[in-house]
Amino acid sequence: MSIRDVYIVDAVRTPIGKFGGALSSVRPDDLAAHVVRSLVRRTPDLDPAQVDDVYFGDANGAGEDNRDVARMAVLLAGLPTSVPGVTVNRLCGSGMEAVIQAARAIAVGDASVAIAGGVESMSRAPWVLQKPERAFPAGHQQLHSTTLGWRMTNPRMPAEWTVPLGEGAELVADKHAIGREEQDAFALASHRRAAAAWAEGLYDGEVVPYDGVELLRDECIRDTTSPEALAKLKPSFRPDGTVTAGNASPLNDGAAALLLVDEDGLRETGREPLARIRASAVTGVEPQLFGLGPVEAVRRVLDKAGRGFADLTTVELNEAFAAQTLGCLAEWPDLDPALVNPRGGAIAIGHPLGASGARITGAVAHQLAAAGSGTGLAALCIGVGQGLALVLER
Repeated sequence: MSIRDVYIVDAVRTPIGKFGGALSSVRPDDLAAHVVRSLVRRTPDLDPAQVDDVYFGDANGAGEDNRDVARMAVLLAGLPTSVPGVTVNRLCGSGMEAVIQAARAIAVGDASVAIAGGVESMSRAPWVLQKPERAFPAGHQQLHSTTLGWRMTNPRMPAEWTVPLGEGAELVADKHAIGREEQDAFALASHRRAAAAWAEGLYDGEVVPYDGVELLRDECIRDTTSPEALAKLKPSFRPDGTVTAGNASPLNDGAAALLLVDEDGLRETGREPLARIRASAVTGVEPQLFGLGPVEAVRRVLDKAGRGFADLTTVELNEAFAAQTLGCLAEWPDLDPALVNPRGGAIAIGHPLGASGARITGAVAHQLAAAGSGTGLAALCIGVGQGLALVLER
C-alpha cells in the first residue's frame, strides 16, 4: 500500500475570547460549527458531501460539547447528514491530534477529504457532581470544576504527579534556572508580536469572527503592558515563585479548523495548498514535568521528517507558560529563538485547550504560504506529561 501525500488547503479560526469575555455566551458546539461552516464556504468548488470525515479535538466534553462535538458541529454547520464526525481528546494537544488522525486516514486511503480542528469554551465548562456511593446521601456533595486541571483524582496517583499545572511550570523554571524577569520579558514579547501581527493585517486571511459577537481580534492581547506592569503581579502558585498570571497563558474560548486533502481532493477543491504534512510524533514525560513534553517529540518528528533545526523557517510552540516554553528552548540550543511564534503566542493570543493544536498548525501553514516555501514546526506540551509535534512543508 502506498502512502499518499496530505495537503492543508485552508485553515481558519475564531478570534480567541477571554474567560468570561465576548465568546462566553457562545456554546462550544456553535463555535465548532462556525469554523466548519466558514471553512467549507471558503472552498466553493468543494461539494460538502465529499467530506469523508470531520475530526475535532476537545479537552472537556462534559457539558455543551455533548460528548461528540465533531458530529454536533457537522449537523449545526448544515453539512449533509451523511458526513460523520469523531471527537478526540489528548488534552492540550487535542486539536493537533485531530489533524494528525485526519491526515493519517488520508495517507492510508481511508479518506480523500477531511476537516480537522478543535474547540474549547473554558467559560462554559460545567461543574460536575460525582455520583454518591449510596442512594440518598445525607451529607453535602462536592462539585468539581471542569475548566482546567485535575479533578476526581485517583488516589493511587503519586502526589508528585498531580501537582497543579502552574507548579509544574515552577518545576521547569527550577530545573533550568529561569527567573521571573526572563519569564516576564518573554511574555511581553509575545504580546508585542501579537499586537504587531494584528496591526499589520497578518491574521486577516485566517480569522473568521463569530456572527453577532463584537470580537474582531484576540481578546487577551495587552498592547499597553510593560515590564513594570508585569513585575507588579503576584506569584500564582508559590509565595516566592516566578509564575504569574502575566507570564502564563490565560483561560480562553475559541475554535479552529483545517481542510485536509489528498491529490484527488486537491483537484476537487481547485485550490493551491498552503502546506503539506510531512511527519508527526508524540512522546511522554513525567506528569509534573509536562512542560518539557515537546522536547523529545520535536527531536523525533524532525528525525522522521529528515530535517534539523537549521532547516526550519518558522515554529509555533504553544506558550502554556513562559517558563515551560523557555525550558524547551533551553534544550534545543540549535533552534533560532527568533523563528518561534513570530506572530505572538498563547500568552497573548490565548489557549482554548482543545483548539490550540489546530490553531498553531493552521498558523504554521499560513506562514509557510506567505513565505512561499519552507519547513515549519508546530508543537505543544500536554498536561499529565505528553508532547506532540508536527512538521509541515511547502
